Amino acid sequence: MAASCWQVWRRSWRAAARSLTSEPAHAQPEAARRQLADLGLSESRVRELLRMQPGLGPQRLVAAVSQLLLLGLGPEPACEALRRNPQILRLPGQRLKERAAHLRRLGLGEGHLEHMTRCCPELFTMSQQRIDALVSVLKDKCLFSSQQVAEIVGSCPQVLQEEPMALEYKFQYAYFRMGIKQHDLVKTKYFQYSMTKIKQRHIFLERLGLYQTPDKKGQTQICNPSVNSILRVSEAEFLAKTAHSSSEEFEIFKKLLAREELEEEEGLRASDEEDPDLSDSDDSGDEKD
Repeated sequence: MAASCWQVWRRSWRAAARSLTSEPAHAQPEAARRQLADLGLSESRVRELLRMQPGLGPQRLVAAVSQLLLLGLGPEPACEALRRNPQILRLPGQRLKERAAHLRRLGLGEGHLEHMTRCCPELFTMSQQRIDALVSVLKDKCLFSSQQVAEIVGSCPQVLQEEPMALEYKFQYAYFRMGIKQHDLVKTKYFQYSMTKIKQRHIFLERLGLYQTPDKKGQTQICNPSVNSILRVSEAEFLAKTAHSSSEEFEIFKKLLAREELEEEEGLRASDEEDPDLSDSDDSGDEKD
């Protein structure tokens, strides 16, 4: 079935290219409209795409849509990718092929490719060096296996938009502060949550006495709640079933935590600014001697 769809799209793409190149320039928009409809796009999607970056010309538009279909995306995911990241239209077809092949090597097959397109179409236009650097963090700094990296990237492609240091810090927080090992980080899709949400919920539980950092043997004096019950639930459910607290208490805590972190950052900046002064005073003392 997949091969049949691929063959249909390939024939449609080639027919579209022949049609557009043989049409005079003034007739190309109408030819593009027909070809996009033949590729399975709705009339509203066709109108939307034709309004997108008109300077590139209809031939480039049809070629981009066709190439996304050839990569294994359906008409709707392909249109959504172009809507959310119009820069894809500026990529040559070969560049799209190479990027899709690279993402597949990371574990993003057809199903994952559609998920990636919905969540993070920017991955089509990010530099390969940046993607490789983030994968390297997951493998070399966080010690995930290649299969685990594929699962992380497949279920949460947004990790490839993180800054390398921020991604490493997110892992270290879970591993050292929360005592969560690699297997559970993958299984619970930990990396899809923001650092703000993770810290707010974890530290709130910690200060309520409901969460403890495991010791070197991985043991705690209490039974810590699961990652799913902390992060993979709504705030209302988290408060009612995990924290056993009110929304008012949690809101006050979040404001206090934000203030604490701001004060900590300011303290670090002040400490950094003091170093040159200490250096100057030492120099002035040497001069007096």
